Amino acid sequence: MQDPIDLYFWPTPNGWKISIALEEMALPYTTHLVNIGKGDQFDPAFLAIAPNNRMPAIVDPDGPEGTPVSIFESGAILQYLARKTGQFYGQTARDQITVDQWLMWQMGGLGPMAGQAHHFLKYAPALDPPNDLPYAKDRYRAETARLYGVLDRQLAKSEYVAGDFCSIADMSIWGWASLWEGQQQTLEDKPNMARWLDLIGARPGVIAGRALYAELRADFRKDSQAQNQLFKK
Repeated sequence: MQDPIDLYFWPTPNGWKISIALEEMALPYTTHLVNIGKGDQFDPAFLAIAPNNRMPAIVDPDGPEGTPVSIFESGAILQYLARKTGQFYGQTARDQITVDQWLMWQMGGLGPMAGQAHHFLKYAPALDPPNDLPYAKDRYRAETARLYGVLDRQLAKSEYVAGDFCSIADMSIWGWASLWEGQQQTLEDKPNMARWLDLIGARPGVIAGRALYAELRADFRKDSQAQNQLFKK
């Protein structure tokens, strides 16, 4: 039996990608909390695993050639887990090309842009001193809307993002897309995205992965210590 994978995690959209994948793939794992509001991401022991001081990260004791491997960057972790298990990557080389395209779209586009939308719409105005920047708010709100338009048009053509099968691309996108309201978006003109959000959100593995330590999610607008750890280092 597979030894548990060590998951270094905090309940955020990037963390959810991997907790969801582990649940969906029925892989055993042990959770190690990385409290990003308290600066755990800068601990030397964690930096040895994730040198970019970002979670999630994993250590798989049963890595290639049967030896342990540590992996940081959520997209790389998803690709590794999909290859390891032979799940959620499609059946053909063309399937995998499509999955990789949409995974990279999330990593290079939706994640950063939605993250900046959250920052400038929600957190920057609450800093001391406040940074209420209309240009930044408009810029990232609009770019996030454009990306959701791209997603909606793709989902008009297929049930899931990469085709007629659920994949790691869906897992990578869903966590960010599920927070559309906080990004000041609308689904009224995105019926395909709305359908897909419900479809993915109803999967047992997604429900379990999203629920992992959900009680620890906090509103950093009221926590100056967390703001210093997250925004000023």
